[in-house]
Amino acid sequence: MIYSRIAGTGHYAPEKVLTNADLEKIVDTSDEWIRTRSGIERRHIAEDNQTTTDLAEQACRAAMESAGVGPADIDFIVVGTTTPDLVFPNVGCLLQNRLGIHGCPAFSVETACSGFIYGLSIADKFIRSGEAKCALVVGAETLSRIVDWTDRATCVLFGDGAGAVVLKPDTEAGILSTHLRADGRYHELLTARSGVSVQPAGDALRDGYNVRMAGGEIFKVAVKSMGSIAEEALVANNIDKSEIDWIVPHQANIRIIQALSKRVDVSMDKVVLTLQEFGNTSAASIPMALDVAVRDGRIRRGQLLMFATFGGGLTWGSALLRY
Repeated sequence: MIYSRIAGTGHYAPEKVLTNADLEKIVDTSDEWIRTRSGIERRHIAEDNQTTTDLAEQACRAAMESAGVGPADIDFIVVGTTTPDLVFPNVGCLLQNRLGIHGCPAFSVETACSGFIYGLSIADKFIRSGEAKCALVVGAETLSRIVDWTDRATCVLFGDGAGAVVLKPDTEAGILSTHLRADGRYHELLTARSGVSVQPAGDALRDGYNVRMAGGEIFKVAVKSMGSIAEEALVANNIDKSEIDWIVPHQANIRIIQALSKRVDVSMDKVVLTLQEFGNTSAASIPMALDVAVRDGRIRRGQLLMFATFGGGLTWGSALLRY
């Protein structure tokens, strides 16, 4: 049986850092308020001339170096993003060109914060079927472009960044299973209110694209959906939660992550946290956290990992894998 396995990881965060103290000068907030409610201490912000593709390129180059592969080896590219450079070409195609890769499928997935897990699931199936031999799976965002910097409920949460993994086939178990879900009934809980065919009156860039979130309701749905999809992965593979070495969750909010830890009965000591440094980077948050933990030695080969995420749509998903 052929599995897909993570052969390399990489991430990139812009050099510009926006601390909680910096935000105190912009909106009515405080470092204590932000830390207590979100766990975030700082976030990285793209420069005006940096695009989502720019960030993704750096993360991919790091992942490719880690995996020991070059442009000629890559035969599949999928990018999860909510903040593409352009309507088209998609970020996958732009990234493909930047990396000097030609001819393979290259596309983007628009499922908000769940984008990386959706992309991982797609790439896993292409490798398992034999249609791909070396896939780049990317999560990349420049959320600072759509944040309302006058809304203290949301502007304190988000940051920019990119993470990537290289998937290759292996006869030993890598990705055991992925699980994807969505429910459009909850679309109003987390939304950016304009796009191409929907443009509200007034300045769309100022008032429409800006993120809007119903925090209390999102918390309840996020905990329930992430918990259930994580449990679904364990049941599907007949694996007990005690066997999990690390949970690498979407880095949305410390309270959501703590509630997820409690629901699946896995200690916070086994949860990878990077939101204190990067904030919520949407589709980039899981691959960024994964790479940080791989490079600092916490995550090692053979360990059992659980990914769990949720995002606007609402969408949610999980993956259970041997690293």
